Amino acid sequence: MTEPLSQDEVAHVAHLARIDLNEGELEHFADHLGKVLEHASELDSLDLESISSMSHPRLLTNVMRDDVVGTTLDRAEVLEQAPDAESGHFRVPSILGETS
Repeated sequence: MTEPLSQDEVAHVAHLARIDLNEGELEHFADHLGKVLEHASELDSLDLESISSMSHPRLLTNVMRDDVVGTTLDRAEVLEQAPDAESGHFRVPSILGETS
């Protein structure tokens, strides 16, 4: 078991993180951070030599389908249904005050 964190150590970490903590919060986080560090030290003691490294806990495979050309929509027919079209393109409202 590791020695408990002092409130001064928690205050130092809070200062580095730019977090203002009052006395009650310092006491609270000293206790909780101590428990987190204690758990981490328990994990360090595990024998993991027989465990292979992995980048993800599950095997990942990309599910890809063949790229097959199929029927498409007619451009003119689609643009006829658009609220506003110009020169074969959809016309949309300007964004952030930009004008074309």
